[in-house]
Amino acid sequence: MKKLFNNYLNTFKGLSQEVWWLALITFINRAGTMVIPFLSIYLTEDLNLSLEKVGWIMTCFGLGSVIGTWLGGKLTDVIGFYKVMVCSLFLTGILFIAVQYLKTFETLCIGIFLLMIVADTFRPAMFVAMSTYSKPENKTRSVTLIRLAINLGFSAGPALGGLIITTLDYSGLFWTDGITCIIATIVLFNVLNPKKAKVQDKLEVENPKSVYSNKPFIIFFFAMLIFAVVFFQYFSAMPLYYKDVHFLNKIEIGLLLGANGFFIFLFEMPLISWLEKSGYNKITLILFGALLTGLSFFVLNLTTWSGILIIGMLLMTVGEMIAFPFSNAYAMEQAKNGNQGEYMAMYIMSFSIASVFGFNAGLQIVSGIGFNNTWLIMTALSSICILLLFVLKLYMKKKTNNNELKPSHNSH
Repeated sequence: MKKLFNNYLNTFKGLSQEVWWLALITFINRAGTMVIPFLSIYLTEDLNLSLEKVGWIMTCFGLGSVIGTWLGGKLTDVIGFYKVMVCSLFLTGILFIAVQYLKTFETLCIGIFLLMIVADTFRPAMFVAMSTYSKPENKTRSVTLIRLAINLGFSAGPALGGLIITTLDYSGLFWTDGITCIIATIVLFNVLNPKKAKVQDKLEVENPKSVYSNKPFIIFFFAMLIFAVVFFQYFSAMPLYYKDVHFLNKIEIGLLLGANGFFIFLFEMPLISWLEKSGYNKITLILFGALLTGLSFFVLNLTTWSGILIIGMLLMTVGEMIAFPFSNAYAMEQAKNGNQGEYMAMYIMSFSIASVFGFNAGLQIVSGIGFNNTWLIMTALSSICILLLFVLKLYMKKKTNNNELKPSHNSH
């Protein structure tokens, strides 16, 4: 047991102090977004909005996220990641507190849209900061640590959120979200000030290659976009499936969603550490992650037994644990050719754009043709994602072979 524990701790060795601080700030920030998993239930139950209207509010959520991410990437390349992160976190806190006072469909659309623009400028800036404070050989593990923080926040979030709603009500949730964002700003301000923080990987590219002319990255972008549409069903349609089809209560739903984050917290770092040594390339691993995620929807239609929800959640969790860190590390690798903010924004935008269509489409499909057919569609989408990643893999292989052939070709 002790050996196991020491091996677990060893997977965290060698990461810089700044990356650890970044992880803490991300944890506070993510635990604070506990409103998100309960948003669809809050809008239907408390504000009595129809599923269609909730779908449109979720679309505004996604659109704000897309614009925020794009803006964050641009601002990061212009004024630097630190200023972007401080402003984003502080203003997000203020906006979270304000959103609870919006009660009509129209004001909610505008409010959530603005909130997400401000909140998501943080993400590209945070990844560029992480890349700057991380040695090249530690990038995938640094990403994994940040994801651990996100997931720990995300598992603490829904569990705490369920408790806060039961004891206080939804307004308590918005207040908690706002205050935690402001606390994260204070921590960030004190520990990652450029005057104090130590840079590990300074990247100045002479002739940056635009992300839009990088063909493999575009294929990768579309694969991740589809993957994200599928993945997001776990945070929009799935809680309703748990409630309406399997009759789980709020606490059970919170626990099941929370188990995902807890499982990631325990096993992701050792898994990534092991996979990095396995010799498989990043694209192959992302492909395997997408396969498991697709299977997590496929199994739900095999039986009406509620235990299948746990199996589905486990499959999705392992798929996510593999696909996210390696896709993130692949994006950072590609970003070395150009403006880092632009590349990281493009990667994150695949998820933001997916949230525009994903949340809404999932709910509209469910309301049109039911849960079982929705899960079949998600399985089919996963297959398209896998196909795109396979094409990317062949493309990269061909490119590598061509590069190897060039010198010998010249010598003839």
